[in-house]
Amino acid sequence: MKRILVFAALLVWCAALITLRIARSGSILFFFLGWNLFLAAIPFFAALALEALDRRRAHVTLQSLCFVVWLLFLPNAPYILTDLIHVAPRPPIPIWYDVLMLLSAAGTGLLLGYGSMLIVQRIIERRHGTVAGWTVAIVTMVLSAFGIYLGRFLRWNSWEALTEPRPLLEDIVQRVMNPLQHPTTIAVTVLFGVALTLGYVALHVLAEDTGRRRPAG
Repeated sequence: MKRILVFAALLVWCAALITLRIARSGSILFFFLGWNLFLAAIPFFAALALEALDRRRAHVTLQSLCFVVWLLFLPNAPYILTDLIHVAPRPPIPIWYDVLMLLSAAGTGLLLGYGSMLIVQRIIERRHGTVAGWTVAIVTMVLSAFGIYLGRFLRWNSWEALTEPRPLLEDIVQRVMNPLQHPTTIAVTVLFGVALTLGYVALHVLAEDTGRRRPAG
């Protein structure tokens, strides 16, 4: 419940900033941030659903469905980091306000992604051990980085894996089979993959260290 309340507060804060900007400027330019935050929240709630199903030992089909939804939508969470490219002077709104709004949305999206990863990693570790849990976490961070590339540069959306699977698959296969012909793909995937992984590892270590130092009683 605490996790839900924390993320609810963050989402409300972001929504308030977006709404205030729209009211003050009369422009819906940044309305897309609200939609991006909605997409970023999907993997978190999919992870919570997977956690609940795991506790109840639900059928593997239901758990697999939640895992697929989580994995498919996870890139939407860190993707909001790339919305920082929209920072620019846009009177009458001061640029510091847009920086605050975009950083709030990007930070919330990243935390939603990391929060969902923590949940899934714990489930994997309980079933298959620590090595398996960290392997899934690191591979998932790299896949999310590739998903950021697909979204920002090729403008693919998560749901198009279902509505337009063939052209999406063709784009993916082309870049996987001929990586040297797509240097931007490699650069974005590797650099964002490393950045996301380092951030996740740091968060994980800090959370564990805080837990160990918590006073008894």
